[in-house]
Amino acid sequence: MPNWRRPLIAFLLLLIAQTQQNAQRVSHARVRPLEASELTDAHREMLGPMARDGETLNVFKTCLRNLDLCRAWMPFALYLLSEKSTLPPREKELLILRTSWLCRADYDWAHHVPRAKEAGLTDEEIQRIPKGPDARGWSRFDVLLLRAADELHSDQFIKDTTWKGLADRYDERQLMDTVFTVGQYTMVSMFLNSAGVQLEPGVTGLPK
Repeated sequence: MPNWRRPLIAFLLLLIAQTQQNAQRVSHARVRPLEASELTDAHREMLGPMARDGETLNVFKTCLRNLDLCRAWMPFALYLLSEKSTLPPREKELLILRTSWLCRADYDWAHHVPRAKEAGLTDEEIQRIPKGPDARGWSRFDVLLLRAADELHSDQFIKDTTWKGLADRYDERQLMDTVFTVGQYTMVSMFLNSAGVQLEPGVTGLPK
């Protein structure tokens, strides 16, 4: 093989590997999101502030393929995202990002990293989330939150020691919101991954 071909082949193999690493589970939408021209008054009314002319997120435009389902789901999703949730924003986003990582949900990870930063998580902490609760640097309570997400993901059950640790700070409503937050983002990850909801241009998914 001529010497000049070897670096070219190596470069192409590296490019292919990087492309594969950065790909979502499904490279195209299995459920096509609605185009802006397809949005009806009923769609816009249901979305409310989530409806943005030409910029409505793909997750919502895809959900709208089943309007009744979307109408039933949205109040629950908006409760967890709003100030009505009893969880402090930083702790809520920590749960959401850990759940997104465990579910390999590029889309949710991408859209919650900015929210997590606004809520007070640092870049270093966000980069540490994939390493889980046993990584060095977490506070005791952060460890409990990450462990709760892991236990719910693997066994649909928060172990007694983790529950008691959370209960030292959280009241019953906050404990319930912890479970429902992980459950919501597990369910949404199933939808995003299976329907092939694609990242918007310029949005970065899970760290590789």
